[in-house]
Amino acid sequence: MNSVFMYTLAIVNFIFMLHIGLYTIGANSYDILRMKKEYEQRKKKARINNSKPRKQKLVSVIIPAHNEEKVIRRTLDSVLSNNYLNIEILVVNDGSTDKTASIVKGYIKRIKRNKFLQVWSYFTRDNHYRPFRVRRISVRRKNCRIKLITQKNQGKAAALNNAINNHAKGQLIMTLDADSILHPQAIEKSVAYFKDNRIIGVAANVRIIESTGYLNKLQRFEHLIGYRSKKMFSLTNCEFVIGGVASTYRKSTLKKVHCYDEDTVTEDIGLSMKIISKFGNKDKRIVYGADVVALTEGVGSFSDLLKQRYRWKLGNLQNIYKYRNLIASQDNIYSKMLTHYRLPMAILSEILLLIEPFLLLYILYLSLQYRSLGIIIGAYLTITIYVLSVLWPDEHLRKFEKIKLSSTALWIYCAFYLMDIVQYYSIFKTIVNHQLVFKPNKSLKTWISPKRNMRTA
Repeated sequence: MNSVFMYTLAIVNFIFMLHIGLYTIGANSYDILRMKKEYEQRKKKARINNSKPRKQKLVSVIIPAHNEEKVIRRTLDSVLSNNYLNIEILVVNDGSTDKTASIVKGYIKRIKRNKFLQVWSYFTRDNHYRPFRVRRISVRRKNCRIKLITQKNQGKAAALNNAINNHAKGQLIMTLDADSILHPQAIEKSVAYFKDNRIIGVAANVRIIESTGYLNKLQRFEHLIGYRSKKMFSLTNCEFVIGGVASTYRKSTLKKVHCYDEDTVTEDIGLSMKIISKFGNKDKRIVYGADVVALTEGVGSFSDLLKQRYRWKLGNLQNIYKYRNLIASQDNIYSKMLTHYRLPMAILSEILLLIEPFLLLYILYLSLQYRSLGIIIGAYLTITIYVLSVLWPDEHLRKFEKIKLSSTALWIYCAFYLMDIVQYYSIFKTIVNHQLVFKPNKSLKTWISPKRNMRTA
């Protein structure tokens, strides 16, 4: 039995270290290539500085909202303060029972009445995020169109489909959660990717809005680590997960796949996998835009975190099963990195999650038997060094923020075990409700709004 545990532990550690190495090399390579591309773009821009500017594509920013009175105005402020001018904003009020609709109506009246609009900005003049130093700025939005669309509570996918099919005029569609904040350059940066005709979808770099409490810090680190790994996935062309925050697609692409499906609880993952299933990911590509920055609310309580991660786990497995034909596919429209590495690893990681508690107990047993903490200390140092290696190359954090977060990184290893508990809960609840993976329950698609820590806007 000891030999079985020993070999299993060795294999799991090998896979773990291999992934850390791949993520680190891939992310750093992505950064180098991005810097090189930005340098070439600056040189090109300097040469054509006096040429006539191109007409901007219209971007439809769709904000589905259900009972978001506390945050909807902040989200609208962040969209209007973007430096990209040719936009329309479609707010889909999905059966809200609070003041969401009246706040949006008042916002629309203010725009029609005022040539310059006063909005709150959560960014400094040099476009760095400052959560506790909100400043008021004046923006001019000539011919900006904001439309309120009202429907009964049908769920996020139905709200998005309604806006895309019946109201959106833009060539590009950006979807934005109603509790999110766009970076002032987010829309411009996202649109730039679509100069390449192969690009049909762009995933944003989503950060957690800074707040107080250990749970907020844990989610911030989790997102920093998770989204840095997406650099490797994008570089090796195996990205298949585009979240709902600030994701951007060509409208023509969405129409060809009949928009969002309503039979899974994570419609955003379902859409990106459906697009890949139809178009492949070689001639047409979905990529991660590290410079397309958006911020979103983290959950405020442990119980809400459990609910959120169960939904994510269930939805992810629903979509992997739904598009299981992609796994190990030999079709040459798909990259081997996607079909033979990323998707199989998505399943393997769930299996490893199930055996992880037994391996942890075995590590503790070895430490006690040999009266040595070497294995535990080694694991701590490995994770801590990796977290710091994610933190310090980050292009969107100032040096002071990196120093401040580095002190948190020294104890974040222990806090990650809390996330393991959340993951165990999610996978076991999914196993208990396994029928939902194979036969999704459409009654789950309506919204239950999370608790908000903000005061009403």
